[in-house]
Amino acid sequence: MPEGDQRPGKGEVDRSEGFGERLLGKLLDRAHEMPPQLIAPLIAEEVAGVGGRDVSILLQDYARELLVPLPGRGLLIGDPEEIGDSPAGTAFLRASALEVEQSDGVRMYLPLLDGSDEVGVMALTLDTVDEDDRRLLRRLAGLVADMLVTKHAYTDQFFQARRREAMSVAAEMQWSLLPPLTMSVPQVAVGAAVEPAYGIAGDSFDYALNDNILHAAVIDAMGHGLDAATMATVAIGAYRHARRADIGLDRMYAFMDRAITEQFGIDHFVTAQMVTLDVTTGLLRWVNAGHPPPLLIRGNRVIEHLEGPTTLPVGLGGEPPAVSEIRLRRGDRVLCYTDGVVEERDAEGEPFGEERLIDCVNRCADVEGGLRAGALRLSAALKQQRGGRTSDDATLFMIEWRGGTAGHLAFSPE
Repeated sequence: MPEGDQRPGKGEVDRSEGFGERLLGKLLDRAHEMPPQLIAPLIAEEVAGVGGRDVSILLQDYARELLVPLPGRGLLIGDPEEIGDSPAGTAFLRASALEVEQSDGVRMYLPLLDGSDEVGVMALTLDTVDEDDRRLLRRLAGLVADMLVTKHAYTDQFFQARRREAMSVAAEMQWSLLPPLTMSVPQVAVGAAVEPAYGIAGDSFDYALNDNILHAAVIDAMGHGLDAATMATVAIGAYRHARRADIGLDRMYAFMDRAITEQFGIDHFVTAQMVTLDVTTGLLRWVNAGHPPPLLIRGNRVIEHLEGPTTLPVGLGGEPPAVSEIRLRRGDRVLCYTDGVVEERDAEGEPFGEERLIDCVNRCADVEGGLRAGALRLSAALKQQRGGRTSDDATLFMIEWRGGTAGHLAFSPE
């Protein structure tokens, strides 16, 4: 080997740093102790390293109607973009990059994915785009999403950017309690929506994927405002505690019931639905405590209500609930919802009703973008059908069983 040639010999591993690794590594190294207010300038600086300019970081607002620009030195601060009708919104809904030809180059819109939950969109302009650019920018967007989520935990700046109107204290509590609204892995996906986004109080949901079992719960605490939000917080806290202690669905009800009774007395209650799904077999099991029955969606249409024995709402000391079960088919979706969805009254004073809910589900089930976009579209369609009114909390929680295993996700070079 000629003197000065640093290429690896036979049997050696090439550990030299390529351009992409240097750029991403530099961003990661500098971000560790970077104050939140300097994250935006850091991102803009690193994007400039690949020839990018006019960088915008767009975060979804709490109502999930707009993508709003994150302010910061070095970022392009434009107007909010509609999720339903803009290039950034298209990239967001499809969770895939979009390129728009412009007179000064190519405007790229890259979804910011934290795992499978979408934070927003990063937009930037390049003179030209090739496959190396696309690969590097996709990875850069993933790193930016992780940074935003990490810094989000100890600053209010991202919360403030996402707000488009005043938020109630009850809603503040609920948003702090909620898990990500979307989650997707090869075997299963979930998508949720809560209304009114800035005034939610008693509705809540939670989920966790533990090995091959997806656990989920949807609740609706009686009342409004802080009382309802406080009760919902206790109910979800009790549910999480029971779930993490590996308590079964039938015993979980008693555990939650006791927590509500001890804290609020016997005249307060929470309707609830607790679900488990074996993501390898499709076996769905559930208990119902005074909640509307879930809807089973197959082939993009509602085919049945998942009826089953019910018990009294949590807090009223009902009998131990019977556990119902059904084996899903691949591609099946299950929609859980709170009564605020169907009990909202229209301009003529008539309840919205279950028939109109099912009609909206059937029309929105096959939208482009999968479950993430489907849940958002369904929530928007229901809100529009109700004339924009949401006088009571209204929550949707949808599960899609995809089947299969995660074994093919073993790491391998691209």
